[in-house]
Amino acid sequence: MLSSPSPAPSGRSIAASALRRAGLMERDRDERMRDVSDKPGGRKGTQKSRSRAHPHRPRAIDAVTGKDLPGASNASRASMLANRLATGESIAIRGASKGTLGRLRRNAVSGGPSTDIATESRVIGLWREFVNKRWNSSAKFLNLERIAEDEYVRRNALIPAGSSGSLHKEFSVIFKLASKLTPEVETVSLAHNNIISGSTIIGLPRYLPKLANLSLEGNKLRMWKDLDYISGRRGKLEHLRELVLVGNPLRELEYGNHQPDRYKGEIARRFPSLEILDSEAIAKIAFDVPQASTSTAAPAQPAATTFPCEMGSSFLTGVDGGIISNFFMRFFPLFDTQRSALVDVYHSEATFSFSANTTIPARARIEGYHTSKEMPNQRKLEWSHWLIGIHGGSRNLNRMGGGVEKMTKTLHVGSEEIVKTISALPSTRHDVAGAPEKFCVDAFPVTHGDSMHLFVTVHGQFIEEPVHGIRSFDRSFMLAPAPEGSRAKQNGWDVMILSDQLVVRAYSSHEAWKPGPMRVQAGDPLVPVASPAQLPPANAQAQGQLQEALSSIPEPQRSLVMQICQRTGLNVAFAVQCLEGNGWDLERAIANFEQVKGTLARDAFL
Repeated sequence: MLSSPSPAPSGRSIAASALRRAGLMERDRDERMRDVSDKPGGRKGTQKSRSRAHPHRPRAIDAVTGKDLPGASNASRASMLANRLATGESIAIRGASKGTLGRLRRNAVSGGPSTDIATESRVIGLWREFVNKRWNSSAKFLNLERIAEDEYVRRNALIPAGSSGSLHKEFSVIFKLASKLTPEVETVSLAHNNIISGSTIIGLPRYLPKLANLSLEGNKLRMWKDLDYISGRRGKLEHLRELVLVGNPLRELEYGNHQPDRYKGEIARRFPSLEILDSEAIAKIAFDVPQASTSTAAPAQPAATTFPCEMGSSFLTGVDGGIISNFFMRFFPLFDTQRSALVDVYHSEATFSFSANTTIPARARIEGYHTSKEMPNQRKLEWSHWLIGIHGGSRNLNRMGGGVEKMTKTLHVGSEEIVKTISALPSTRHDVAGAPEKFCVDAFPVTHGDSMHLFVTVHGQFIEEPVHGIRSFDRSFMLAPAPEGSRAKQNGWDVMILSDQLVVRAYSSHEAWKPGPMRVQAGDPLVPVASPAQLPPANAQAQGQLQEALSSIPEPQRSLVMQICQRTGLNVAFAVQCLEGNGWDLERAIANFEQVKGTLARDAFL
């Protein structure tokens, strides 16, 4: 019969043997140790001390403490240890470095705790000074853009979050320091900081919970979960009003896949309080049911129906109208077809800037220009080409978060630079030879130093190619007579441009500057109430279906539904839903429709 082999030594036995050989464990103590599994409940049993089979082996630690000397008391051992250290005697301990102070802790920092505290205090002080330098108390704006490029940060060897060697906690330190600023911070720009994960700025909602405006432009956020670190859910940034994500892969990928609505919907879901996204108004997806008002209505007061003065025609004074007409008849066709040829008319030190106003005017909302089936191309227009641009983009100073650098980058100086910038703008078509009422021109002379210049403003509209949508614009020129021998004069221009400012707006009819009385909101409605015969169904069958649907609705609700159908293009079912959700308040229903129209399916319309 084969005898069963003896069991292999366990890891515990091997470790115990090694400790005994090193002199760091007493043999009889190890023999007394029992495994937790020896007794039920895991309690270690106690045994009486057994007589040692062998005398105790001296341990290395005993040589240090003096226990290796027979009869040495505790006091004498302590004195002996102190003497050994004082004379510099080398103390050898197995597993430790030799030296007068023995082994230092592996993770200890040279200099001790007091040095660590002093260093930490210095770094925090430097960040506090940096925050104060970037703080604009009058605007309640904290500019934290391009921290790694800041001269102060480099000079003091500070390592910002997002840089190599960063602990990714620097932003939390900055946000905590910012929470102490007065008045309370409302706007923060973190643009161009190489932020690749939302975890880097997780401290933002904690220290600045009432933040209203945030720019993350030009960073490297790629995934939706990066925004969940700061999103408005669970009490995070509940007061955030405006967010900028232009230049982040997350946004650019959605736009590259032609899914801007999905992008906007995901952002709106995460930040319910958001009103402006990437400089564009964001729609609220709901027909909110109004709450009962507890306020007492003010008594009706007489209201004017028109402004005290009338709208006048174009204002030209102190200048020959032919000069202005010839200038525009040549300038705009070249702007539409051959912008490089305009290099001749701009002065060598001329300035040019453009800005985009994405807000839809109230008149345009009421008229329904941007939702009308008669103008289907309006929905194809996008603002991204005007807002970003490869030459700095829109110079809207009211919404610009880039500070002086952004302001400088968006102001183009010199004819060559100007032509390069306007050549990158979307293609346009100005119908200056068409209906003259679509343009309004004002011009008058102004004094600049010892010379006389001409200030010219033009309001009008153009078609943006290739989508064929219509935009409105305002353009202001500062013109000067072209000197003899100048580049402008040699190429047939009577004037040269010293300054050119362009504002591109959402389309609004030229009725805004039509000569005559100017109506106000309290006056006659811009769109008269229509009968079913005036509504826009495509054919007789649809007309009959509309009349049948309206016949089941009693007055006065029927008139309200007819007005909603006419002014929004909604079908009867959605018009009723819109009115019911807004307490049958016509103007409130129209305003609510304007907020959600981009999210409605095609079958919601006539």
